[in-house]
Amino acid sequence: MDYNSKSKRTLKKLVLQALFTLIILSLIAGAGLFYYLTKDLPGLENISAYRPDIITKVYSADEVQIGEFAIEKREVIPISKVPKLLIQAFVAAEDDRFFEHEGLDFISILRAFIKNVRAGRVEQGGSTITQQVAKSLLTPERTYKRKFKEAVLAYRIENNFTKSDILYLYLNQIYLGHGAYGVQAAAQSYYNKNVDELNLAEIAMLAGLPQAPSRYSPASNPEQARERQRYVLNRMADEGYINVVEATDAMNTPVEVYPLEDLNLRAAPYFTEHVRRYLERKYGADLIYKEGLKVFTTLDIKMQKAAQKALKKGLFNLDRRQGYRGPERRIADAEAEAFIEELQKKLENHPVKEGEIYKGIVVKVNSAKKYVDVKIGKDAVGRIPLKDMQWARLPDHTVGYLEGRIKDPADALAAGDVIDVKITGAVAKEGHLAFSLHQDPLVQGALMAIDPQTGYVKSMVGGYDFVKSKFNRAIQSRRQPGSCFKPIIYSSALDNNYTPATIIHDSPIIYQGDEDEFTWKPKNYSDKFYGPTRMRMALQRSMNVVTIKIVQSLGLDYIIEYARRMGIKSHLDRDLSLSLGSSGLSLQEITSAFGIFPGGGIRREPIFITKIVDRDGNVLEEISPDSIMASTVIESQIVEEEEAQGEEKKEEKSEDLRLVELPDSLKELPPGYTISPQTAYLMTSLMQGVVQHGTGWKAKVLKRPVGGKTGTTNDLYDAWFIGFTPDLVAGTWVGFDQEAPLGKNETGSRAALPVFVDFMKEVYEGQPVKDFPIPDGIVFAKIDAKTGLLAAPDQTEDIVFEAFKEGTAPTKMASQAEVETGIFLREEF
Repeated sequence: MDYNSKSKRTLKKLVLQALFTLIILSLIAGAGLFYYLTKDLPGLENISAYRPDIITKVYSADEVQIGEFAIEKREVIPISKVPKLLIQAFVAAEDDRFFEHEGLDFISILRAFIKNVRAGRVEQGGSTITQQVAKSLLTPERTYKRKFKEAVLAYRIENNFTKSDILYLYLNQIYLGHGAYGVQAAAQSYYNKNVDELNLAEIAMLAGLPQAPSRYSPASNPEQARERQRYVLNRMADEGYINVVEATDAMNTPVEVYPLEDLNLRAAPYFTEHVRRYLERKYGADLIYKEGLKVFTTLDIKMQKAAQKALKKGLFNLDRRQGYRGPERRIADAEAEAFIEELQKKLENHPVKEGEIYKGIVVKVNSAKKYVDVKIGKDAVGRIPLKDMQWARLPDHTVGYLEGRIKDPADALAAGDVIDVKITGAVAKEGHLAFSLHQDPLVQGALMAIDPQTGYVKSMVGGYDFVKSKFNRAIQSRRQPGSCFKPIIYSSALDNNYTPATIIHDSPIIYQGDEDEFTWKPKNYSDKFYGPTRMRMALQRSMNVVTIKIVQSLGLDYIIEYARRMGIKSHLDRDLSLSLGSSGLSLQEITSAFGIFPGGGIRREPIFITKIVDRDGNVLEEISPDSIMASTVIESQIVEEEEAQGEEKKEEKSEDLRLVELPDSLKELPPGYTISPQTAYLMTSLMQGVVQHGTGWKAKVLKRPVGGKTGTTNDLYDAWFIGFTPDLVAGTWVGFDQEAPLGKNETGSRAALPVFVDFMKEVYEGQPVKDFPIPDGIVFAKIDAKTGLLAAPDQTEDIVFEAFKEGTAPTKMASQAEVETGIFLREEF
């Protein structure tokens, strides 16, 4: 054998060995690379146990959805609930060979590429439905590495799941715009319907979304959505799912798109936000935003609408009484035309509609004929008559509303002024729209309504506009309640040997402080003193001096302890100014405290949530009025109260905790009672007197038994009214966030009580009249109005019929001498 042949064989052998080694190494490297690229792919077991993020939904008492919390807005539904037409629409539009391929469809990719090149735009995608499922389960990066992972995962899905399973994943996972994931969430968002309620036109529009949810959105781009809808319908006809007639009919069917608004802002934003804060604090963000809880609340939709309407009306009317803060700005003549062009552009997206607010520019002020012409667009001209802007005086809290009305429109406006106007709906003779001058209030307010028998919070409004301010003035704010604190004092007096007929002398008193302190001379709002006054009359007239004397006789420690029993948690000043409501309280705690009176003496913690259920149907929390868990419902509000008051409250807590010897009448109460049913009834009766004969007289228009109390603070900074019927207690507060006078005569009776009245009118429209039940242990007696003692048998004047706890009614009549000398008065006064 020659040397060359042997060398050739050796070389050939080496080459074969090297080639074999290279193949082996390539296979190993390829396997390693494949493992590296696919090691973090979702496991099939995880896909099989599909458990995506879903929406937590919040419901009212009658199970109307009022809120939702989610990162991905999704509601998972079984494939059995998805209409066949909807499946066919998505298959026709996205993957017409879905039932034939095994996850990757190279024929469709090539066909889509050619069609899109011819059309000059993307009309058809190349990814299969299975690839889109895989893509949705991976990170959103746009790299070849991710595309490779997508293909591998699609292949695995196809080989381990049925086509029905894949459609289930796809139709629940796909993003369809405006935060909606899956067809059910999209149907709810766009059409306010469930998927099984959609018609063919709506189905085709949804099926057109996956390619470009923003571009084809029926909410923001209706024309593009219609164009895409036509494409889907034609594809469905091409595939034989529908015929041409059905496709044409669907193209001509009007599609009503539901306004895309945040559900949390629609029904009860302050209430919903309070619930969200509680849920997040107790259960954590992941559970709330991903795990799809069902939260059932106490909110009454009808009452909530009435509350929002009443508060807005009350604040709007008060703002007008305060005057006009002036135009937004003034535009020079040279710039007016360009500004009007801008206004015209806005009208294209916000066409003229009765009751809506528009920005405009004053083009003419006619002092002789007393009107103002305003343009809100190029051809949209309106007129404000003087009668609709007489309120527009310069703000001055020392001047009454009627005193400051303007008599000439030029006193408030001039040409070039940029203002807000409201279209009143009428059209003037000259062809102008009819406008009224508009101004959003700066003044704020809150309203809260609670069922006194259960503690269920039926409605809550924490301010004029949640979008502008999320600060909840019903819970988080602390303001002086003024005379609204007096019923707590009077109730404590009734539990300490006072009766509604007890006489207290209303006369001047002076408190002289130390050298560095001021001299305090408390007086009544009317600046009058009334002499010997029955306790009932003192509350009706909201008399300050009488209340101070009662507090003096009972002691501050007792009053504070009594307030704590009634649910007042905020810090209370330990001085006589407490008599006049000088300590800041929340609307919620004082409204809840007033609920004890119609509640028959039982204190109910405010309850917002009745039940919380997880996505698997497990009850996480269930609260009833008598549940020991009721206290957990207010856990978040207690934290909010402490946050609102800061460290000051924590430092002063120890000062509030003093042992006070309570009267036997309170020690002997049955479990669950804060005060006796008899005390509760007497206070209810006294506060009915406030409505019938006192500062709450405006509530008489309700024509049903109502009790309540107004509250007004020094310098008219705060206005309150807390009132109740047998089955509802409602509190209203009005004031500026940064304390400032509300205006001349803007008391609780004028600024806050009308809000309560408007709310109650709507709540009780058409409802039967109920009276407050009289408990056992209450007696009635005819008494002399001047002395509070029994009326003489032959007495014909100054007689009143009064209620007493059994055993406390007067047993003697006052003689003329006693009346003249005043010896019937309590000794301490």
